[in-house]
Amino acid sequence: MAPPPEHFDVLIVGAGLSGIGAAVHLQKRCPGKRYAILEGRAASGGTWDLFRYPGVRSDSDMYTLGYAFRPWRDKKAIADGPSILNYLRGVATDYGVDKKIRYRHLVTEASWSSQTARWTVTALHDGAPVLRTCNFLWMCSGYYCYDAGYTPDFADTDRYKGRIVHPQHWPEDLDYADKRVVVIGSGATAVTLIPAMADKTQHITMLQRSPTYMFSMPAESRIAKRLQRLLPTDLAYRLVRWERILFQLFSFAITRLMKKNSKQKLIRLMREQLPPDYDVETHFTPTYFPWEQRLCLTPDEDLFAAIRTGRASVVTDHIERFTEDGVRLTSGEELKADIIVTATGLAVEPLGGAALTVDGRRFEPGKAITYKGVMMSGAPNMASIFGYLNASWTLRSDLISEYVCRLLNYMDRRGYQSVTPVAPENIATSNIFEAFSSGYIVRVADKLPKQGPRAPWRQPQNYLLEIYRLRFAPVADRALAFDAAPSSAEPSGAEKPLTARA
Repeated sequence: MAPPPEHFDVLIVGAGLSGIGAAVHLQKRCPGKRYAILEGRAASGGTWDLFRYPGVRSDSDMYTLGYAFRPWRDKKAIADGPSILNYLRGVATDYGVDKKIRYRHLVTEASWSSQTARWTVTALHDGAPVLRTCNFLWMCSGYYCYDAGYTPDFADTDRYKGRIVHPQHWPEDLDYADKRVVVIGSGATAVTLIPAMADKTQHITMLQRSPTYMFSMPAESRIAKRLQRLLPTDLAYRLVRWERILFQLFSFAITRLMKKNSKQKLIRLMREQLPPDYDVETHFTPTYFPWEQRLCLTPDEDLFAAIRTGRASVVTDHIERFTEDGVRLTSGEELKADIIVTATGLAVEPLGGAALTVDGRRFEPGKAITYKGVMMSGAPNMASIFGYLNASWTLRSDLISEYVCRLLNYMDRRGYQSVTPVAPENIATSNIFEAFSSGYIVRVADKLPKQGPRAPWRQPQNYLLEIYRLRFAPVADRALAFDAAPSSAEPSGAEKPLTARA
């Protein structure tokens, strides 16, 4: 008879930025919990281990992308990928989290049973399925597919004689010195690649369908430098962190409130960094308003500097098809290239692509409603982490981790074994990121959980508001159904959900 699967109080899926942070919070706030981290790859670090393209860096400052509990001590606020990876692995080692990681455990399925109040998790370990069980499942696997990025179905790619590369899987042997390179896309990856490659290529071109808003900031923070000279490291970090948080919140609010003025100001700032008589209207004037998509960061004006030297250029057009020597555009122009980089985005994949069932029924995230942006209606004892679109990912990751620990401790004190968000009947829903029009969000809107018209079913993109909701507001909520034992009767009193469970 086979032994029962190894059991844990909590299983964390993913050993990247979110998973390592979640584990540290769990150890500090719920020290009695036995947990493990299931990581599908052979190394920790998530995004920062996977992406190896030239110049890979953060597009948020490290004073907010870093954890609240671990100061960022490097000089650069806008850090390169290897520095961020060292930071993450240093945190994992210092807190002993690295010893809890089960590498090459790719989670493919998770099944909840109300009779046992447990999740049974299936993971592929070196190609063979293994089972683990847990009381609480914590999805920290990010939001995109690690196997491949998103590439549109371009016509005649097989005719092209050069090399096509997607940044998500950058070849170690790629030699682009003195080559003509075309980078398709104008998002954060393209904006990083262009200046990082420009000095070595013969010429590099950013080919975009439509312009993106760019803004510049120093790679090193002058305020941080001064405070670090005057104050202890931890205090200086907290002060700089809050300065950046408040600045982000204020600038986002003003930008959304004064859309037309903000658009004009951003375009004016870009114009000032470009050569005289540059065609800003064509190449740097987006059709949408700021923050309907994420703004792209250009530290120390690096992209604009590459354009000013003439080593980089921007072409705004649509691709008709690939040719033997490059790409033909709908305008009739042909861009010749030795290498084409498809910086065309990520393939969003909710919950790391794992298939979920609840009591034998398939659970579809796209039909669920998000509860505080942490849990989903109809999914017992499960939380997931998705960061902010208008600020650093880790700000929200830290808050969610605090909340999950509060929830687990609350359940232990009250003797509850399960908790399930229960949405009101006939609640009006909308796309969870309805204010954002980025392609990678729009393409999978039907697969993402929905949101309701008001709290707790609506996810605000506001850190200060969520500090109250996730850190201080009572855990007990009529939208949550708590059970003291498997298959118990309906809860009563303050613990009764808004509607009876199916």
